[in-house]
Amino acid sequence: MTIIEPQQDTETQIVTVTDTAADTIQNLLAQREIPGHVLRVFVSGGGCSGMQYGMAFEAEPRETDHVITVENGTRLVVDPSSVMYLEGATIDFVDSLMGGGFRIDNPQAVSSCGCGHSFRTEDEQAASQDNAPTAGCGTCSSY
Repeated sequence: MTIIEPQQDTETQIVTVTDTAADTIQNLLAQREIPGHVLRVFVSGGGCSGMQYGMAFEAEPRETDHVITVENGTRLVVDPSSVMYLEGATIDFVDSLMGGGFRIDNPQAVSSCGCGHSFRTEDEQAASQDNAPTAGCGTCSSY
């Protein structure tokens, strides 16, 4: 497992990336013939739990991004708004007969969808007036 630190002046660890995830990212970059690109990891509103994870390859980081470099040379970027939701998370890649893909284990998530693509933080949980369970996202059919 590789711990990645922002290249900016900060003492806080943003995310941890497993060796399997870092190797998978490198393989995807090679397959798509975009070896110099970075992987953007972000959080946006939506999903059945309120917030959802996203990933996309980009040619270069934006000026305000936190650039994270893994030991194998893989570079990830996280925008300032997503940092507060991803801080302390672990990114892994799971390959199984039941379906594989990137998984984010986020200690800030107090609830999440069955498929792990969306989540709710403690602040959002408290802000919800009825705290009623949400419907499934359609990806995992959880309720």
